[in-house]
Amino acid sequence: MLGKLDDHLRFNETALSLRSTRQSVLASNIANADTPNYKARDIDFSSALQSALDVNKGGPLKTTAPKHYELPPHGAGTLANGTPLQYRGIVQGAVDGNTVDMDVERNQFADNALRYEAGVNFINSQIKGLLNVITGGQ
Repeated sequence: MLGKLDDHLRFNETALSLRSTRQSVLASNIANADTPNYKARDIDFSSALQSALDVNKGGPLKTTAPKHYELPPHGAGTLANGTPLQYRGIVQGAVDGNTVDMDVERNQFADNALRYEAGVNFINSQIKGLLNVITGGQ
């Protein structure tokens, strides 16, 4: 039973975790807006979510024999949880080499925060629905 419950909530839990990670990356971009030669970073949310769901399902990254190659350690291009980081395209170049565009970052930050809140609300409604089924609507 617990496995089915985990499966039911896994997608939203994984999505919220990635949204939180993305929020940290965007906050780092904003914090470094005046740092010379800082390159704005972001994650491709949909491909990172798909990869995380594949790993949770025992997808292509699972090793099944002792001679299989180990997963590579996270490097400069990935976060600790394995989410790959990408450089944001340059919208307007700066003399100091910084690629952070505050308008883009603020918009992405607000959009991600809104989507995170929507995810939390959706999980709350899922849990309330499950509790309603368990208690028989009482």
